[in-house]
Amino acid sequence: MTNPTIPAPPLHFRLATPTDGTRLIALINSAFAVETFFDGTRTDEERLEANLQKGEILVAENASGQLLACIYLENRGARGYLGQLAVDPAMQRTGLGRRIVLAAENRLRSQGCEAVEITVLNLRSELPPIYRRFGYIETATEPFHSPRLLKPGAECHCIVMTKRL
Repeated sequence: MTNPTIPAPPLHFRLATPTDGTRLIALINSAFAVETFFDGTRTDEERLEANLQKGEILVAENASGQLLACIYLENRGARGYLGQLAVDPAMQRTGLGRRIVLAAENRLRSQGCEAVEITVLNLRSELPPIYRRFGYIETATEPFHSPRLLKPGAECHCIVMTKRL
């Protein structure tokens, strides 16, 4: 939900480049700091580089070039994939997440994708309702496989959500 006391900033959307690496890592790790069920950070140079080789990262920046949000996207033919939506914690609840998701969906649509999938960790129970408001529906669950270690006692699986474009 958009916070009416914070005006929506003018945004510039563009694809990330390798020179954005340090700023992207800081943005992603700050946005995912709430994931206290993991040991370590959400991303690092190696994981970011792997994402940039496999797909694209769309960034939203303000007029002064400050990165405010980013999202990973991957064209997989008729079905695209979005992941790792990160919004600067100071800009959360301003509608910025919705704006960058729409921009990413438009990019995938222009590349011929007819639908898009996301995966959400079940331990982030606040996320499925947000994505439902964006038009996504739960379509499957999958085991969680990641090189990141879960803290002792944490059990995790992925919720697959899909949206027709």
